[in-house]
Amino acid sequence: MSTEFILKTKLGNCLNVSGFGLKNITNSPCIILVHGFKGFKDWGFWPLMGEFFAKNGYFVLSFNFSHNGIGNNLLEFTELNKFADNTFSLEISELSELIDAYKNNYFGVSVNKKIGLIGHSRGGAISVLTSGINENVDALAMWASVAKLDRYSERQKQKWRKEGAFEVLNTRTKQVMRLHVSLLEDIENNNSGLLNIEKAVSGFHKPLLIAQGDQDLAVPVKEAGLLYAWSDKSKTETFIIPGTGHTFGMQHPDTGSNIKFDSLINKTLQFFNKNLL
Repeated sequence: MSTEFILKTKLGNCLNVSGFGLKNITNSPCIILVHGFKGFKDWGFWPLMGEFFAKNGYFVLSFNFSHNGIGNNLLEFTELNKFADNTFSLEISELSELIDAYKNNYFGVSVNKKIGLIGHSRGGAISVLTSGINENVDALAMWASVAKLDRYSERQKQKWRKEGAFEVLNTRTKQVMRLHVSLLEDIENNNSGLLNIEKAVSGFHKPLLIAQGDQDLAVPVKEAGLLYAWSDKSKTETFIIPGTGHTFGMQHPDTGSNIKFDSLINKTLQFFNKNLL
């Protein structure tokens, strides 16, 4: 069972947050779950993960970015206008505010204020980029994380600028989801600074787990190799899972776990037990 919170950001946006293991908050570290592109906190494996880490003694926060397209209906994309206006910089600022809210006892009084992040896909990139501006992250697990945010061809960018929006098909819901040119401008304006993943990974001298399936079609496994190449090898572990893809065999709606995903969450638990407890 989770406890629901709403965190209002400095920009006036609202983050829907689920807290798992509230009884653990006083003396246990916190793990924050960070969804990716077209993701949301109630998708597939996220609630399962919240329960899993709570049962293993952690306080867990799972949340929706304010512009991820999910509104009051927590299972459907009903805010496509907000989705279109989302930027990477906005997500970084919101994750940083969530970290600060936990540190400032917004969710309850905590003595052990260590924080671990688990970011999936784009959420992995947002997590490490946030760690570059918020020193309160003590350990980070990047699951199937992208190594670059600029994933568009010059032809796509030209069309994007001309039309003012880039269209993406959600193959699960069949919705056409638009991205306004503000996202492209965010990439181009901050590619060497705030949004530079190589710089963020290179500067992260804390425990790091890089995990990926070797059959990932959305994020090629070579990107995990890039992340490792940039990392502090003395503090970094890699975990490549054979025969599985971008979501490690998990689906939405959730149909239950599998041996590949079980190996991943158990490896991640081992990683946090070693580095946060």
